Amino acid sequence: MNSSIVRDLGLLIARIGLGIIFIAHGWQKFFTYKIAGTQASFEMMGAPLPKVSAILAATIELGGGILLIAGVLTPLVGVLLFLDMVGAFFIVHSGNGIFVDAGGYELVLALGVGSLLIATIGAGRISVDGLIGKGNGWLKTAA
Repeated sequence: MNSSIVRDLGLLIARIGLGIIFIAHGWQKFFTYKIAGTQASFEMMGAPLPKVSAILAATIELGGGILLIAGVLTPLVGVLLFLDMVGAFFIVHSGNGIFVDAGGYELVLALGVGSLLIATIGAGRISVDGLIGKGNGWLKTAA
């Protein structure tokens, strides 16, 4: 099998997996907890500007997850999702160790570095970015 096809399929699967998780978390913030509940939670956690940062995080996660799956504006979306996870790491999880069952950072670390990886290498050819010729991310690969 052609290695570029394998790479593109791998990127598609990674984008779908990451995107589903981000959509679920954004959806949860908007529709399960509601924005008011998310804002209250952000305030209790000591997030800066909790009323604004809760809306921003929910929007980046829900919208970013959708865009990541489609492969639209992937370098920008990947960096925004990465920064969202950096905030979650420092504000909520870093003091709790690595394991998620103790409130640790393993999930935000995996989501953050996965998003950063997609931002740097691009969405691949099986994406909107790929269809319009913007599929290589910031680190252009030799063809």
